[in-house]
Amino acid sequence: MKKRIALMGMHLEANAFAPVSTEADFRSAGYYVGEEITNDLAQENPRTAAELSGFVAEMDGRGANWQPVPILVTGSEPGGPVDHAFFEHTMSEMRCRLEAALPLDGVYFSAHGAMTSTESTDPDGALLEMVRDVVGSDTPLIATLDLHANISDRMVAKADILVSYITNPHVDQRERAAEAAGLMLEMFDGMKPEAVFIRVPMVSPPVTLLSARGPYADLINYGQKIKSDEIANVSLLAGFAFGNTPENGFAVIVTGRNNRAAAQTLAQDIAQRAWNNRKRFAISLTSIPDAVAQAKACGEEARHPAVIMADCADNPGGGGRGNTPHMLRALMASDVQGCYAGIFYDKDLAAEAHELGVGSRFLAVLNRTSEDKFSERFEFDAEIAGLHDGVCVGTLGIYAGRTVHLGPSAHFKAGGMDLIVVSRRKQCADAEFFRMFGLKIEDARSVLVKSRGHFRAGFLPWFPPEQVIEVDAPGLTSNVFENFTFDGYQRPIYPLDKDMDWQVPT
Repeated sequence: MKKRIALMGMHLEANAFAPVSTEADFRSAGYYVGEEITNDLAQENPRTAAELSGFVAEMDGRGANWQPVPILVTGSEPGGPVDHAFFEHTMSEMRCRLEAALPLDGVYFSAHGAMTSTESTDPDGALLEMVRDVVGSDTPLIATLDLHANISDRMVAKADILVSYITNPHVDQRERAAEAAGLMLEMFDGMKPEAVFIRVPMVSPPVTLLSARGPYADLINYGQKIKSDEIANVSLLAGFAFGNTPENGFAVIVTGRNNRAAAQTLAQDIAQRAWNNRKRFAISLTSIPDAVAQAKACGEEARHPAVIMADCADNPGGGGRGNTPHMLRALMASDVQGCYAGIFYDKDLAAEAHELGVGSRFLAVLNRTSEDKFSERFEFDAEIAGLHDGVCVGTLGIYAGRTVHLGPSAHFKAGGMDLIVVSRRKQCADAEFFRMFGLKIEDARSVLVKSRGHFRAGFLPWFPPEQVIEVDAPGLTSNVFENFTFDGYQRPIYPLDKDMDWQVPT
C-alpha cells in the first residue's frame, strides 16, 4: 500500500515594523492548491519553495512506495505581519483540503517559521496545531524551517520533527527537505523522535548570522559534528530579530532517535555554548561616506579590486521595501563610475519606462508615493537603456534553478551608474538580475545590492568576502538595534539587557 503524504506549506518572514502583508502579496508570489502544486513541481524550473522539490526528489530517489497528496502551498516576500483574516481563510482552506484527503500516512509542511499576523505572534504554531488536529497524534508530521524562524513551544509540541536550514546564505533548502523525507521514512519503520527545545534569551543582528565563518558558524558546525546515531537532527535557529515577539531568541532543537536523554544532554551543551559566545554576535558596519569613497576609488583606479555594497537596512528579504535612496543618492552625488545598483522596487517608475521606451531621456522619480518614512522621494536624470518582462531563472544562491518573476523591469543609465528597477519586491541575491539586461558583472567596478546576506552566494564568483562592504544606512532592516523599539520580546534578553544572567534549564 502506498504511503499517502500530504504536501503543504506557508512562508512569511514577518517584520513587525513593515507594512502589513496582504492577500495580494501572497497571491502575487504564489498561491497553489491541489494539483497546481504537483504541476509546478513537474516544471524544469518551479516557482514553489525549493524544499518541496527536495522532498519529492528524495522520496522518489529512494524508491519509496508513496503518493504525494498536494494540499495548499503559498508564501509572500518578507514583509509585515500577515492580515489575520487572510491567514484564517488560508488555514481554513488547508483544513478542508486535509480532511478531504484523509486517510493520510504523513504530512510534510514547508514553512519559514517567523510568520506573525496582525492578531497573533504564532501563526506557524497554529498551522501545525491545525494539521495535528486533523491527522491525529500517530501520523508523522515533519516541518522544515528557515534558520531565522522564531520557535514557539506549540510548534515543537505539535510537529514530530522540526528541521531547519544549516546554511546562511540559504543554499541547502533541498538538502534539508531531503533530510526530512529520510526522517519520515525512518518514522514509518518505527523510529520515535524525541525533541528537546531550549530557548536561549539572546537575539542577534542578521549580519552576524553567516554560516561560513563567525560565531553562528561555529555553533552550527559543532552541532553537526557532534551528532551521533542517537541524534536524528540538530537545528539551531537564531531567529528573526525584527519579528519583535515573545518567541524571539536563539532556539536549540535537538531530536533524538528513541532517546530523549541524549537529546537533552546535547541541547544543554549547545545552549550553554551559545550563551557563552553571546558577545561575539556584534556588528561592524561601514558608514555611507566611507562606502561611497571606496566605490569611487574603484571606479577611478583599476588597481583597486571591485567591491559589492550591501544596503543591509533596506533588505527586501527581511521586510525592507527595496527602494530607499540614501546610498543611491550619495553615489550619484559623488559621481561614482562603473557602479551597478539594484534591484530597486518601484512599479510606477518601471511602468513609466515601458511607456517611454528604450533610448528615452527623462527626469526619473523614485518613490513618488512612499511606503514608509525611509522611502524618500528622489529625482535624477536618466536614460532608459533596456526593458524586460522580469521573468528569469536564478543561477546561483537562493534562486538557483527557480523561476523568478520581477514584473516589468527597466535598466536606467544615470551618470556613471547602471540602475535596475523592478515591479515586484525581491532582494538582489542573484547576478542574473543584472545579466538579463546584458550587463556583465565582471565589468562592474562596484555593485550596490538591496540585500542583507543572500547576495553573497549569488555574487560569490566575482566578490569574495574580502570585497564585501556592509553599509550602515537607514531602513526597516537596520542591524543597529538602537534604531527600533523592541517591545514584544520576552525580557530580559541579550543584548537589550546586557547585564542579565541566565542558566541553562535542567
